[in-house]
Amino acid sequence: MRSHDPAMRSASAIIIGGGIAGLTAALKLAPRPVVLLLNAPLGSGASTGWAQGGISAAMAPGDSPQQHASDTLCAAAGIADAAIVALATSEAPGCIEDMIAMGALFDRTPGGELALGREAAHSVNRIVHIGGDGTGAGLMRALIAAVQTCPSITVVENVAAEELMTSQGRVCGVIARAIDDTGDGPLYLRVPAVVLATGGIGGLYAVTTNPPGCTGAGLAMAAKAGARLSDLEFVQFHPTAMDIGLAPAPLASEALRGEGAVLVNELGDRFMRREHAAAELAPRDVVARAIWRQMRDGHKVFLDCRAALGDTFAQRFPTVYALAMKAGINPSTDLIPVAPAAHYHMGGVATDSNGRTSVPGLWACGEVAATGLHGANRLASNSLLEGLVFGARAALDIAAQNESAPAAPVETAMVQFRAQFRAQFWAYDTPELAPLVQRLRELMSLHAGVVRNEAGLRAALGELDGMLAEAGNRSARVCNMLVAARLVCIAALRRCESRGGHYREDYPETDPAQQRRSFLYPFHTGVEPQIARVRA
Repeated sequence: MRSHDPAMRSASAIIIGGGIAGLTAALKLAPRPVVLLLNAPLGSGASTGWAQGGISAAMAPGDSPQQHASDTLCAAAGIADAAIVALATSEAPGCIEDMIAMGALFDRTPGGELALGREAAHSVNRIVHIGGDGTGAGLMRALIAAVQTCPSITVVENVAAEELMTSQGRVCGVIARAIDDTGDGPLYLRVPAVVLATGGIGGLYAVTTNPPGCTGAGLAMAAKAGARLSDLEFVQFHPTAMDIGLAPAPLASEALRGEGAVLVNELGDRFMRREHAAAELAPRDVVARAIWRQMRDGHKVFLDCRAALGDTFAQRFPTVYALAMKAGINPSTDLIPVAPAAHYHMGGVATDSNGRTSVPGLWACGEVAATGLHGANRLASNSLLEGLVFGARAALDIAAQNESAPAAPVETAMVQFRAQFRAQFWAYDTPELAPLVQRLRELMSLHAGVVRNEAGLRAALGELDGMLAEAGNRSARVCNMLVAARLVCIAALRRCESRGGHYREDYPETDPAQQRRSFLYPFHTGVEPQIARVRA
């Protein structure tokens, strides 16, 4: 555990998660004291640092927020919230300027202008990036430097949130535990506001591009606190994860296809030309399913960057180049084997434009939230933008609501909890459940992956119920994973059509009657009897 203020005397909010959304929220809440609760050291464990492509924003003279919004709505397959899309795209240029002021070193043209790239489903070049394919890492460097010099932020590392505490229908704090719990038990952190910025659910799948800690914990915690959830069935599978036997799977950025790289099978067949008019620059769900079908039919799939990039690869995409070379592949001269991998969750905890959830005292931002920005299929490079826009808006909303409220005595609450409350879980994690976790990930990839059907989803739900009983209350991490997986399967079973990132082979067509967002109230899913709700 590390903090700027070891006593952790008070806090206006606890922010759970250290990616772009969480760090932005913490900084925007200054000078109000906040606790930044991280399950890993600051700068690691968040998906942001792994993001290669960039941030989308209408920065070019011929572009506009309205055109950016139009592209976002088009990719979203009909169910994005147009007002949220307009808000995010209009605030995007200001977010870029804020990051520049914070020290983010975006790539520039020889003339000093922002170098703008293009990715799938964008009608113009509007992707700002850092170091070619190191945007996430570059943004994290700037944000971390700012956090480390901000006296109002207490950073607590290697401590994982397990549950949200509720009292009289309001979230009033967090149960947390040290990752290397030595038997001291959980901590009860009582605060006026809790912000979930815990990232996505990629760790629920056998093949993912997400860091290991992205296992749906925030989604599960919010569900058990009674929060409304939305669009959980929409999971984005990145079509071009490097298929080189590593877990998590290294990403071959979509920007490579934006620069002209093409997809071929082992026969040299450029199959995407038959799948979509935009070929390799089709929306991600289209490309992922096309690759999935190729692999189902026994083919191997490769990304061919030789003609598009050749000898310039190492300079223009150093991150991808280094990852490929480490696996013995020279992408300047060799084909890169690729496969779809769980990459981004469009759904999550339902929020309004200020990050408020349906439960008072609880906000959410970033990938764990479902604002309506992404609809059924996220437009490339809108994820980092979402973290900046809604991390800031959540912070401003919390500040406005608690303008006259004093910060809570966090340290006292810790001592009181140890004396008065028993632990819900025996441990944060337990090694003997590792085989169960592996079964979970294989089950989700098989039945709730790129292609789904009713029989598979029902089979998955039956197995997940058994796994919940098997896990019991032995591990907070595993129980939250199982709850999150079950919720995704329920949402996927309920949407009897194919739309965006959700493809049902038993309902392969898009149904105009279902052109709406989905909402789920966990108390009607069977989760509540199996994992007891914790109250203050």
